[in-house]
Amino acid sequence: MSFLKRAAVAAAIAGVTLSLTACQSNEVKQEMVKAPVLNNQDLYEVDHEGRHYVFDDFAVYQDFLKVGETSFRKVFIGAGPHGESLVFGLRSEDKKKLDGLAGVDMYNGKLPAAKDFYGEMRAEDGRLYVFNTLEDMQEVRQNGEAAFRLTQIGTGPEGQTVVFVLNDSNKKQYPAELVARFKEMNAL
Repeated sequence: MSFLKRAAVAAAIAGVTLSLTACQSNEVKQEMVKAPVLNNQDLYEVDHEGRHYVFDDFAVYQDFLKVGETSFRKVFIGAGPHGESLVFGLRSEDKKKLDGLAGVDMYNGKLPAAKDFYGEMRAEDGRLYVFNTLEDMQEVRQNGEAAFRLTQIGTGPEGQTVVFVLNDSNKKQYPAELVARFKEMNAL
């Protein structure tokens, strides 16, 4: 085979390799661009007027606490922890979504919580439960009580009793980080 033929074959092989690499590189870049933001770092629940409200956005949650209602919602009648209506408060940008809602997916166990998870649950009896794991939050939702807890009477934003929920792994330690984060989130 002549030198020119070998050079042409080598160039053709190199061109195919480069184009495959470029295609794979573009696919990886497109996948990276399409990776959704999970919004799984926090969850808030409120029992209010016979309904169970769930929020995955702190601002929407805070607005609800001021007004007692949410502008955008997804409602499941009878699907709450005790058969009440389950209402997911939504951000404006989520109002048209049928699926892929972090609050719905976390509540239903389809989306794991972020490592630095924070959660609050406001009960009708005036107690405010505070969590650093989604699993603890789910357990309290199902059982109505926390097996391990630190209770501070009257220290909540409106004088509520605050229950810092603990678990088997941290039950013998003062939850300093969780208490500090609660105070920060609630401007106390």
